[in-house]
Amino acid sequence: MKITLLFPLLIALLSSSYANESILLQRIVALEKKVIKLEEKLAPVLEEERVKEIVKTQQAQALERIMIDGDLYARHDLQIIEKLYQTANEDWKGENVIKAVDLLIERYPQANRTGIAALTLAQTSEGSLQIELLKKAIGPFSNCYYSNGVQVGPYARLYLGMLYKKEGKEEKANSLFKELRAQHPNAIDHHGQLLSSHLEGME
Repeated sequence: MKITLLFPLLIALLSSSYANESILLQRIVALEKKVIKLEEKLAPVLEEERVKEIVKTQQAQALERIMIDGDLYARHDLQIIEKLYQTANEDWKGENVIKAVDLLIERYPQANRTGIAALTLAQTSEGSLQIELLKKAIGPFSNCYYSNGVQVGPYARLYLGMLYKKEGKEEKANSLFKELRAQHPNAIDHHGQLLSSHLEGME
């Protein structure tokens, strides 16, 4: 008789336990969904902060590279380098620009300004001259920097890759894009954005 009376009590306790576990599970699932939504909202903010830190690092590296010229060249040479660069910078489509950049490349191949000049002239040129300058920017001038943190080599890779893409040279373009992702994941553009962000939908 006593055992018979215990059965309803046990069933009631078990039912209550299962119900509590079900409620707890529902709460956990709901909490997980909230966490996921919160992470999705925070992701762009966190990425923006990450990129800002990358930009600071790139700008510091640019300053270091610029300062190296002081060890490579005498003051007189640095003055000539700057004068040649500013001559080109007055008008990148002017009559004297090619001569000025050629002199920089010939006489001061290790100067940071030379790398910048080669890339800038490449962007305002066409045809074989443009390709030649971009390849030099990717090669011997790769480690030159603009003061804002833009590195010459990675930027030239992106620019040349886009040219190849436009011309339908997919294999050459994708090869440059892969190099950019693998070798220069933190390279930035003149707006402080990662160069890799320009590759979405390009590869």
